[in-house]
Amino acid sequence: MNKIVTSGKTVEEAVKQGLTQLGTTEDKVAVNVLEQPSKGFLGLIGVRAAKVEITLLEETPSEPLQGSRSNISAPVLQKDAVGDGRDPYEEAASFVRDVGENMGLHVEVEIQHKKDNTVLNISGSDLGLLIGRRGQTLDALQYLANIIANRYSDSFIRIVLDAENFRERRRKTLEDLAVRLAGRVIRTRKELALEPMSPHERKVIHSKLQDHPEVKTYSKGEEPNRRVVITLKQSK
Repeated sequence: MNKIVTSGKTVEEAVKQGLTQLGTTEDKVAVNVLEQPSKGFLGLIGVRAAKVEITLLEETPSEPLQGSRSNISAPVLQKDAVGDGRDPYEEAASFVRDVGENMGLHVEVEIQHKKDNTVLNISGSDLGLLIGRRGQTLDALQYLANIIANRYSDSFIRIVLDAENFRERRRKTLEDLAVRLAGRVIRTRKELALEPMSPHERKVIHSKLQDHPEVKTYSKGEEPNRRVVITLKQSK
């Protein structure tokens, strides 16, 4: 068996089920998204599951996607869509606008090309619905936007979704949290485990404390419940 069709509440869940059934990893398959999930993936009532077709490959596909979702290491590509002349960034932006419209929101999407990625800046009213709790909805939307964009690109591209400068505000919040909790660990002399975070957010904590003179950090657990632990450095 080298090709199967699976479904799940999200594209990610459907892919995971397929990988488990095939006994392989994501870098060894091609994933064709047959049906996107309904807007339930944004926290609303869902009416349709995601459906994907997974085919085993003889060679390793494109390089990994970093930082788009907590337990995703590579983008899901629909190879048959590549090269049809559509602009991948415009397709991703259109997808975001459509999602906003389905939620009753009017949003604008500005495309900003940077050195390492492309940022889609979302503006409009009531963007808290698109951002979600601690940015979880925005992260899910970013993951799907990357899928859409890479369908129409013959080389790997990385898209970051932002709204109301949320990414920078969240980074600052996490850095302040890291410093505050490091102080608590020093006072209590007990290690402290943070709540589960995405790989990107864990990296912010690790980076902020990597040069701290008294504490160090490490991650433990399995995705999506992997978390940062802050502990005292061993005395020399």
